[in-house]
Amino acid sequence: MENIFNFIQAALPWIAMGLLLAIFSVRSAAKKKKNENKSDNYGAEGMCLGMCLGTAIGTSFGNNTGIGISLGMLIGLAIGTSIKKEEQNKDNDEK
Repeated sequence: MENIFNFIQAALPWIAMGLLLAIFSVRSAAKKKKNENKSDNYGAEGMCLGMCLGTAIGTSFGNNTGIGISLGMLIGLAIGTSIKKEEQNKDNDEK
């Protein structure tokens, strides 16, 4: 059982990196398709919050800070890209 745990602990950062690269490539392909310069989701904010929460959880459960940061960033990015931003009115100068 300990060998399985050691394998999972060694493979988890590589799996997280693979998933992160897949999400980034899908995002960049979608942006090229839309041809917009403006971000329309909360991907960056989700990554920041995910890194903070991943660090806190990683250090509280056995000092796995690196794994906590990478998994937190991955989960935060996935959640942040699924939430769409609302369009803001461009008439803010008139008020």
